[in-house]
Amino acid sequence: MPSADHDLGPQDLDQPRRLRRHLPADRSPEHAEPSRFIPHVQGLRAIAVIFVVLYHFWPGRLPGGYVGVDVFFVISGFLITGHLMRELTATGGVRLAQFWARRARRLLPASLLVLLFCALCVMSPYLMPTSALPGEVQEIIASTFYVENWYLALTSADYLNHGGDPTTVQHYWSLSLEEQFYVMWPLLMLLAAWIAVKWLSGRARTAVVATLGVVTVVSFAFCVVFTLTDPAPAYFVTFGRMWQFGVGALIALVPLLRIRQPGASFVLGWGGVLLLVYVAFTFDALTPFPGYAALLPTLGAAAIIAASNTDRWWYPTRVLALRPAQFVGDISYSLYLWHWPLIVIAPSVPFWGLTIYHRLALLVLCFVLAWLTKRFVEDPMRRWKGLTARRPRVTLWASLVAMVLVGATAGAAWAVNAPAYRDGVQAIQELRENPPDCFGAAFVLEEACAQTAWGDAILPAPGFAGVDQPSDEQCFMQLNDARPVSCEFGSDDPGAPRIALIGDSHAYQLLPTFQRMADENGWRLVTFFKGACPWSTTPISAAGAFGQACGQWRDAVRPKLADMELDAVFTASLATTPFSSAGYDSSFDAAVAGYQQAWAELVERGIPVITVADNPTWETDPNKCLRTRTQAECVGARAAVLHEDPVVAAAAGAGGVTLLDFTDVFCDETACFPVVGGANLYRDQDHLTVTFVDTLAPWYTAAIEEALATG
Repeated sequence: MPSADHDLGPQDLDQPRRLRRHLPADRSPEHAEPSRFIPHVQGLRAIAVIFVVLYHFWPGRLPGGYVGVDVFFVISGFLITGHLMRELTATGGVRLAQFWARRARRLLPASLLVLLFCALCVMSPYLMPTSALPGEVQEIIASTFYVENWYLALTSADYLNHGGDPTTVQHYWSLSLEEQFYVMWPLLMLLAAWIAVKWLSGRARTAVVATLGVVTVVSFAFCVVFTLTDPAPAYFVTFGRMWQFGVGALIALVPLLRIRQPGASFVLGWGGVLLLVYVAFTFDALTPFPGYAALLPTLGAAAIIAASNTDRWWYPTRVLALRPAQFVGDISYSLYLWHWPLIVIAPSVPFWGLTIYHRLALLVLCFVLAWLTKRFVEDPMRRWKGLTARRPRVTLWASLVAMVLVGATAGAAWAVNAPAYRDGVQAIQELRENPPDCFGAAFVLEEACAQTAWGDAILPAPGFAGVDQPSDEQCFMQLNDARPVSCEFGSDDPGAPRIALIGDSHAYQLLPTFQRMADENGWRLVTFFKGACPWSTTPISAAGAFGQACGQWRDAVRPKLADMELDAVFTASLATTPFSSAGYDSSFDAAVAGYQQAWAELVERGIPVITVADNPTWETDPNKCLRTRTQAECVGARAAVLHEDPVVAAAAGAGGVTLLDFTDVFCDETACFPVVGGANLYRDQDHLTVTFVDTLAPWYTAAIEEALATG
């Protein structure tokens, strides 16, 4: 998260300790020692925010741009530690209330302004889908009180592989983490100073360096282990990120780490820049992160900060001090705050298009809003004498009141829209229980329905499709959870046919429909689901704990299946799952072989296997388009959204396997559709609504009954 502290350079930290002096009660601690602006650090901030913004606008073009946040952490550790050390050296202490009040004046006005904007947008059903209401309100409140990172950690959100649409404020996780750093760091330094007085003859710098060094090492070890064992929360947990602040802090505290020799400074600085560029283009969502991998952007940022020589114009310290870089660095905090909500909200704005030109216009709008916020919100509030001339508790109480008001606005958004949300959920339930004739797949697959006119009908409505999903979350293993959890539904008759439903989230999306089928046909349904882990023998290409958990889950499920008396197995999977090539000519060939081998284990036991060709995968949730545009404007090119499916190729060469292919329901020869027969097909970019899956039930049932009859 870009710190708004542009003038806290840790200058003169290597000078002999000055005589400690007490400050007047009305003076802020930043006056304890004169500070000097550091242009190349401001330029580094520009690199970081550009990385993050471009990553969010074009994740495929800059897949590792998320490391910009790590750069911000190093910068904050460097600047804040230097500021605190100057005060500690000059006065023998840190005025915590003054320090926290200044952080509040710098950071809260812009932050709360954007949160208020998001709360008001959420309140309007014209700007945000009502189905997103609960998540938006919860995360706006969590962000307002700076616990968003912990909210995401506890709900196991995967920032880099988020399955659904993230909220307008998900990027506040880094701001929350940084605010927690502002609370803890001065306390750690004061503890070190107390230890120095008590046992080290007052050598405060030695104690601070030792304390922060230990924290840095322990935090890094924790980060590595936690990333390997539980990667999703590891991304957000505060202590797993403290080492990055610590690296910046050590550069501020240890003079030998700030390189002024011309040649070394030149090599170090440009080496850091090249390392950051390399990481931004080579890291992606499959990189185990933070963990060991976070060392590269962290050390790259540290190298740029440490390169202190400014003798030549071609040195990085001078290039990063050029006016364009300084301008972007100046507005980086507000740019970070504004860009993500605008990306999330823009597709729902009625007059806003989805072309590359609209995206570029949105990028320009982000810069304009950032500059306006810096000019008319950040700077005036930071210097407003109504707060700076009063005791720090006035700023702190005013901040708390402002936070409560923003939180209350989010709560009001829920209160205003809760009845509509409940009505929408109820309408979906009624639709599933009593669908109209020729609805959904029947419109294409039944000849008698060919002439049915659906017009502009979309059920469920685009604003509610997001909640039309399975509810048995206890049956679905996510991320690094490798437990072979099974759920059973349907008939309790010991003689009932036993059907297994196995696979990833594209199998899990079928669960409510299969539950109903089991009840209606007297089957016993057994399920095994794990997110992003198809039923195959080929490893997925994801590194670290996530990929390992998939293999462990498969290894644990296989003996359970071997011990079961099954009459048929149905499996489904995402066509774009990244598989390891595993010794084959391509990952596609490896995927085909892996499916065939997994199915063969069942077929050899006389158990028939039914599988299904995957549905299209869209770049973004089609409901964003459907909420403001006609169905005809929201179709997708077949070549862009329908991907080559290894399941289809595997089934073609496997005996005892039945393939269901509903591609003709989703697409014609050139285009794929978000609405078919009045049914809204998608609840996000690649998962089907339960309402639509229900319309495929007759064909699923027929395939299973045929397999039971011939098995």
